[in-house]
Amino acid sequence: MGDLRLLLLLPLSLAAFHGVKGCLECDPKFIEDIKSLLVKLVPSEVPGRTHLLERQIKEMIRLSFKVSHRDKRLRVLAVQKVVNLRTWLKNELYKLSNETWKGVLILQVKLLDVRQNLESKLKELLKNFSEVACSEDCVVTEGPILDCWTCLRITTRCFKGEYCAEDDPKKAENQEIALFLILLAEGVILGGALLLFHFCISHRRKMKAIRRSLKKYLEKKLEELMGIMDEKEKDFGGRK
Repeated sequence: MGDLRLLLLLPLSLAAFHGVKGCLECDPKFIEDIKSLLVKLVPSEVPGRTHLLERQIKEMIRLSFKVSHRDKRLRVLAVQKVVNLRTWLKNELYKLSNETWKGVLILQVKLLDVRQNLESKLKELLKNFSEVACSEDCVVTEGPILDCWTCLRITTRCFKGEYCAEDDPKKAENQEIALFLILLAEGVILGGALLLFHFCISHRRKMKAIRRSLKKYLEKKLEELMGIMDEKEKDFGGRK
């Protein structure tokens, strides 16, 4: 009787989340199944049971919404993949319900692990599917497609325009500015390298010219010195 009353009260406390859809919540029956499975995880005598279950259901719903609404490119997914993911989640919760009760903290840790795995799987599925659906060669996708933002099924096989465009024009503009700054920085670095190279080459040529001039000067001075010595030797020989 307590579980039934809890199931009736939970939808009221979670009403704010019902208008927010994610890929997993487009099927109302799925939400009810998750609530039912989570209720079975916590014994009726556990203090704060209702609050604990409310929070866990909210976290599960918020996670799906957060992932699928993060980027417009991640809003579509093949219906069959959504079904498989829901089945995986329900199986994980069913396995937890068959385990021996070890306390609230242990349960919260295990549910956190389930949510993290769910988030990772959902991100990977949405990303991989968007790359296929928005590819330039328009790869054909199989089966109906779910728009996670509207919960409508789409029959199109290739996606262009709003489903594959940048989520935020401001974001695209910022990316273009960042690209321009990167190219500008690379140009400055390349220009600096060329100037340094030119300076080194010019300096090397100047040093070579200086060394040649110095060599000629020394050779000339040496010749002059040798000439002076020869003359002195001749003078010295004549005096003898």
